[in-house]
Amino acid sequence: MHLYLHVPFCARRCSYCDFAIAVRKEVPSSRYADVVIAEWRRWLEAPWWSRQGPIETIYFGGGTPSLLDPGAIGSILSAVGADRTISRAAEITIEANPEDVSPARAAAWAGHGVNRVSLGVQSFAPAVLEWMHRIHGPDRPAAAIATLRGAGIRNVSIDLIYAVPRALRRSWREDLDRGLALEPTHLSLYGLTVEEHTPLGRWVARGDAVPTEEGPAAEEYLEAHEALTGAGYGHYEVSNAGKPGFESRHNLAYWRRATYLGLGPSAHSAEGRRRWWNVRDWEGYRRAIEAGSGVTGEESLDDRQVRLETRYLGLRTTEGLPASSLPVAVGDQWVSAGWARRDGSRVILTAEGWLRLDALVTQVDEA
Repeated sequence: MHLYLHVPFCARRCSYCDFAIAVRKEVPSSRYADVVIAEWRRWLEAPWWSRQGPIETIYFGGGTPSLLDPGAIGSILSAVGADRTISRAAEITIEANPEDVSPARAAAWAGHGVNRVSLGVQSFAPAVLEWMHRIHGPDRPAAAIATLRGAGIRNVSIDLIYAVPRALRRSWREDLDRGLALEPTHLSLYGLTVEEHTPLGRWVARGDAVPTEEGPAAEEYLEAHEALTGAGYGHYEVSNAGKPGFESRHNLAYWRRATYLGLGPSAHSAEGRRRWWNVRDWEGYRRAIEAGSGVTGEESLDDRQVRLETRYLGLRTTEGLPASSLPVAVGDQWVSAGWARRDGSRVILTAEGWLRLDALVTQVDEA
């Protein structure tokens, strides 16, 4: 069993962000905790609930969960632990912005059981941070990580974004080097994408920003792969690399099609073939929970959809797929092109293959 909580609140919207967020000067921490706990307790009566074991991972994502009063985090974890066994070895993650990390907050998070922090760094280049509407400066991530380690939180992941417009003259290699110099246990890589209803989408539509071309973006991705593996990280999933033993157990649960429950606005859940999701905006979600349920849509996957999802998620990771699940000619073509390798009875995509993931998944159906 795995638990995800979406915390929608942000101090400002980043230029590229299309997530379900609510910009607030004052974050309604207590109100959020009360509503999420109410949703949580309604799920205790669900028939599928009795089949679930202890909770192995809990992930506070966003939005900016680090804006919540730490007491709200504690209240939620206490309520969950009172109703359901949380494994003693559970991975409990909170996403944080570097500017939110203080000795008091870090100590409070650790005291409530948080043992992993995912830090939204994105870049160390001042011009890029300003363009992204990020609040922190280039030196703040180092101070934040030192503070977290001082509080006993050793498992710290950082996010970096590649493929920013070339007009910003960002040195991707310098960002990689500065990130690796912090010695995080985990690093996530995200390619900048242009979403229509974002500041970036409007800049591109007006011609004020030009997205990075596919070729240079791929080169940056492969450069990151080489740098990470050279520094001892296992690039175990398309966008994620970790030191041995520090892979994100929560995200691995998604890619292995495990059962997970999502709480909060826009949160998604999965159990077997079933998928359901909550009302997207905070106020709408709050009212829906108070009225009885935050769920706004659901579906049940058919056999073909299950096969497609299993194939896509498997090929995202270094677990790959059984060779027997692929046409022999397709597997041979991937290996000869350098897009995959064979490891015993499994076929695993290379970094070059991950760049072509969507096309390769489609190719199997067409074979």
